[in-house]
Formats: sequence, C-alpha cells, structure tokens
Amino acid sequence: MYKSFSMELAGRTLTVDIDRVAKQANGAAFMHYGDTTVLSTATASEKPRDGIDFFPLSVEYEEKLYAAGKIPGGFNKREGKASENAILTSRVIDRPMRPLFPKDYRNDVTLNNMVMSVDPQCAPEITAMLGSAIAVAVSDIPFDGPCAMTQMGIVDGEFVVNPTTEQKNVSTLALTVASTREKVIMIEAGAKEISDEVMIEAIYKAHEVNQTIIAFIDRIVAECGKPKHSYTSCAIPEELFAAIKEIVPPEQMEEAVFTDVKQVREENIRVIKEKLAEAFAENEEWLALIDEAVYQYQKKTVRKMILKDHKRPDGRAITQIRPLAAEVDIIPRVHGSAMFTRGQTQICTVTTLAPLSEAQRLDGLDTTEVSKRYMHHYNFPSYSVGETKVSRGPGRREIGHGALAERALIPVLPSEEEFPYAIRTVSETFESNGSTSQASVCASTMSLMAAGVPIKKPVAGISCGLVTGETDDDYIVLTDIQGLEDFFGDMDFKVAGTRDGITAIQMDIKIHGLTRQIVEEAIRRTHEARLFIMDGVMKDAIAAPRPSVNAYAPKIIQIQIDPAKIGEVVGQRGKTINAIIEQTGVKIDITDDGAVSICGTDAEAMAKAQKLIEIIVTDFEEGMVLEGKVVSIKDFGAFLEFAPGKEAMVHISKIAKERINRVEDVLTLGDVVRAVCLGKDKMGRISFSIKDVK
Repeated sequence: MYKSFSMELAGRTLTVDIDRVAKQANGAAFMHYGDTTVLSTATASEKPRDGIDFFPLSVEYEEKLYAAGKIPGGFNKREGKASENAILTSRVIDRPMRPLFPKDYRNDVTLNNMVMSVDPQCAPEITAMLGSAIAVAVSDIPFDGPCAMTQMGIVDGEFVVNPTTEQKNVSTLALTVASTREKVIMIEAGAKEISDEVMIEAIYKAHEVNQTIIAFIDRIVAECGKPKHSYTSCAIPEELFAAIKEIVPPEQMEEAVFTDVKQVREENIRVIKEKLAEAFAENEEWLALIDEAVYQYQKKTVRKMILKDHKRPDGRAITQIRPLAAEVDIIPRVHGSAMFTRGQTQICTVTTLAPLSEAQRLDGLDTTEVSKRYMHHYNFPSYSVGETKVSRGPGRREIGHGALAERALIPVLPSEEEFPYAIRTVSETFESNGSTSQASVCASTMSLMAAGVPIKKPVAGISCGLVTGETDDDYIVLTDIQGLEDFFGDMDFKVAGTRDGITAIQMDIKIHGLTRQIVEEAIRRTHEARLFIMDGVMKDAIAAPRPSVNAYAPKIIQIQIDPAKIGEVVGQRGKTINAIIEQTGVKIDITDDGAVSICGTDAEAMAKAQKLIEIIVTDFEEGMVLEGKVVSIKDFGAFLEFAPGKEAMVHISKIAKERINRVEDVLTLGDVVRAVCLGKDKMGRISFSIKDVK
C-alpha cells in the first residue's frame, strides 16, 4: 500500500506518492504538482566503481513529448537526444545535490526524472528538482539532506513563487534557489537588470519557501525513509599523507603551487609526483593513490595560505583582478568579432547576423515559443587547457556555459522591430584558467557592438570564489578566481550584468551552503568588478555599437503590407515570390501579419525587390505610371508585366500616337516600356496607355 503526502505550494497542490511505482529503485517519488506529473527515482550501485577519484553521479531529466500532447518529429517518431532545456535542468538538479553526498563515496548514483504530464501552471522543472531531492531523501543512499528548490519571479513589481508559464513570460526575474535547513546551496538566475538589493531579497524569499518544503520532506522521510546504507570509504589514508609530508614538506609544496603561470605549477607538481612514485615504488597500494593524495595536499596548502595568510597562488590581493586586455575585429570578413583576455583566460567571440527566418526552432516542453532568435554557443577545446582529447561535440558544461552567457545578454538586445535579425554568437575558448563563461560575456558584448547590433548597454561578467574555515565567520571571498582557486575552493559565484543591474547569476558550491553574509559580499564584489572591467578595457576597445552592420553582414529592409495581399505576393505555389527572388538574388520572409523582410548584401537588388513587392500589393489607380516588360502580344494589344504576377493590357490604340495596324510594328517581346494607368474602361477593366505617358 503506497502513502500519499500533500502540501500547498504557491497556491497549487503538491502531492508525493511513495511506494506506488518504481519500487525496485533505492528511492522513488511519484510527483504531482497541479496536473504536472514527474516520476523521480534514485538508484545506487552496490559497490564503488574502481579506479576513479570522483563521485560518479548522473542526473537525467527526460522530456516525454506525450506529456504535452505532442508526437516527436523525424522519421523515428520517438524521443532522441536530450533538448537544451533538459540538459540545463539536469545541471540545476546536479549542482546543489552533489555536495550533499559523502566526499569519499564512489558508488554510481543515478537520479532520473521522467516528465509524464505538463500543466502550464506548474513547471515540470521545479517538480523534478523536488522529486530528486525527495527520492534521495527517502532512499538508503547516504545523503546529508534534505534540500529543496524554489523558483522566484517578479511580476508588476511583486515577487511570485513558482511562476506559471504566463507569468514567466512577463517576469523581470527568473530565479531558482536551492537550500538546506540552514543555508543557500545553489542560485541560478536570469534578470532584466535587477538591483543587487532586490536580487538578495528575492534569494532569501525563496530560501524561506524552501524551509516549508523541507519540513514537508521531513514528514515524508519520518514515515517512509529507509536507513542509510554503509559504504566503502575511498578517503586517502592519513598514514599516506604523513609519509608524503616527510618527503615533500609543506613549505616545498607552497613553493610549487604559488606561481601565476599555470604551466610552471603543473611542471612543479609533475616533479613532486615523480619523486613520490620513486619513494613508494615498493608500495603498489600507495602508488595508485599518489595523484589523488597530491591533489588533496595541494588543496590543503592553497586553502591554508589563502585563509590564514591572505596569500593567493599568483600573488594577487584578495580583491585584485588579473591583467585585462580587449580588442575587436580580430577576424576578417565575419560580421563581428572580439577577444577578451583575463590572465590566462582568453575568449574570442564571433557574431553572425541572418534573417529572422534562420532563428532556431524549438521542440520541447519548456516553452510556448516556436523559435529562438538569439543563440549563444560556447566551445571549450582541449588545447585551451593544454590537453589532448578528441572533440565529440559540446558537452553539458559547454551547453550550460553557453546558456548562461545567452541569459546574461538577452536583456540588452534590441527588439525584432528595432533590429530584424536572428543573431548567433559563438565563444571560442583559446585559453582557460578560470571563469571562461564570464569572459565570454565580455567578449560577446564587444563582438555584438562590433557587428553593429544596437545593444542597450554593455554587459560584463566576473566570478568570485570562497575559502572557508571551521566556523561560519571564518572565510575569505576571492575576486576573479583562477582555475586553481576554483578547484580547491568552496564556491564559484558568477554574476553578469550592466552598470545598472544584474542580468544573470550562476552559483556552484562544494560545501553545505552559504550564509547571507557571504552571498551579499559576493554580489557586492562582482558589482565592483563588473564596473572595473567595463571601464578598464571594454570601453577602450569599443565604447558603443557601430552605427550600421558590418559590410559583410546581410542588410534587411522591412516593409508592411496588407495581410490580405500576402497571397498575391506569394503567388500560386510560391511562383510569384520565387520569381522576385530569382530576379534579385535576395531572401524574402513574410509573416502572417504582413511584415515583409527583404534580406541581401546588394542594396540595389534589395531596392528592386522592395519596388516589385510594392507594385504587387498596390491597386492600379488613374495617373499611376509604371515600367513594365512586354510578355505577350495579341492582335488587339500587348500585355505588360510590371512585377511577377502583376500584369495589365495596353490596347493597340494606346500603344503609339499614330495609328498602327500591327502591335509587332512597335513592340517586341521583352521590351521594357513605361505606361500610365487610365483607370477603368466602359467594361470596368483597368486600362493602360503607352502613348499618353508624359
């Protein structure tokens, strides 16, 4: 017999069924939020995976299109590769939950969330997030929870908990906050220039809601929770650490890691590992643990020096940003390009402009839109960190970083009416040593401006790190963390925004939460750093968007026609519009409301296409003079084509001032002549004259 638990959450009922389905999983929660239904399961292997030094957690978010009453496209007619929304949702579930599993746990764990029904009033993403937290909490998998997650929006100046699809479309904030009982453990946000103070207030309003959900989860666990199973610890033996310190004293490790050149540090560590391998040649068990042990030794050394001595590996002050450089137009012939360098992190972003018809089509449960006009893609090749690895397309991290930069820049983009282009920015990581995602925000801002995209304001991004001690008050917040401080620290707090407000946040931590004091300090630090970056190098490279698009970019003319005339422009089976395209070489898009976009690189050809369309949609009126081509000759007159599909007849008596017996005596097929509209004749037909043109 299964048990069912319910609570009211943001005015809608959240119901969790335990032991109703998927009973062979370690833990399962059958989630119902309104009519949204998600099955969340948690499973773990019986034994740890051999030969790894990380916790093998997999999080899946499966969008079943039947949940929205859709049949998948394509020949197979079944779900295939995960959508971008599914990947991003999986990451948002993974990031807050991963630190709550034991650090020495090496058993494979899979959290699976299958969306089976979607109610537009109740987001399947938040349902899945809560489902994963509950499934693990009631399972026998070791987990230092429970945790809860809440989405927060702002509509008409008021905070809205878990906004509906309709509310999200008008909200100035899209915030997701995860919490434990005491602290915030994850923040993900997109915003329309929200102030620091409002953002902090929103974060902690969501944190308050999370406490009510955690109390609900506690009630479920009390009735249905399984005892947590024991596991084989994969922690490094203390006697190995002691032996390593005898061979490599702490001061020698400090000397090895404290340098501002990543390659020098890596060479120093390689020498240390060789020294230890030689010393432990007879101890196979210890030999296998040298890499992880040295990693832990480096971590303890770096954390101690930062926390106790306020000394960073590259010698910078706690609030100091690495050397900055910025330039534009480094790639010829593309529509826009810019490169941003911060220390050993270097990003080049290339902007491409295209007609709106080239916007990305979306297929999933996450949105009511059918296309996406702005696309930001981020690439992280292995050479950027001095490694060799075959490229197999973007991974989840690359998709996540691209989405973060995209979210940061969307609020400053011009509307389609102001700038009728589809826009794609691609950030190529040339070199990486910390916070490439935020460097891509800076490079992309400059690239867009270089391409002539009239963005409202520049956007910059920066990341703060954290090293904590034994108490909540014992910590150091680091501005502009490099890779080593990210690996060995406790936090990666990325914030992007304009001079006036925040546009995106992504916070990852490796500890069990942040105090409000730390969150406020990190947001303040990133605000100061953004201004420094914008004024320090970005402004000097390019201060404002260029007044027009690049010479190699397509130009677009927009005109409005009567929607009732669309059929005349398109013609039967597209015959008319295709003829215009063939004649001019332009690309033409027409929307249902009569908005026509003419796209091309030849201004003269674009003007010709515009003139042809205007002729087609304009009714003939007396006195109108048009230029037409002779396309047919009859005994009684000639037919002129003024535009594809737009023809009129000139009677033989109206061709020449003198009397003629044969049309062919004056006109030949293909001749281009001017004719004036005489209005309607006695039969009500439109009449044209060549001889009466003045």
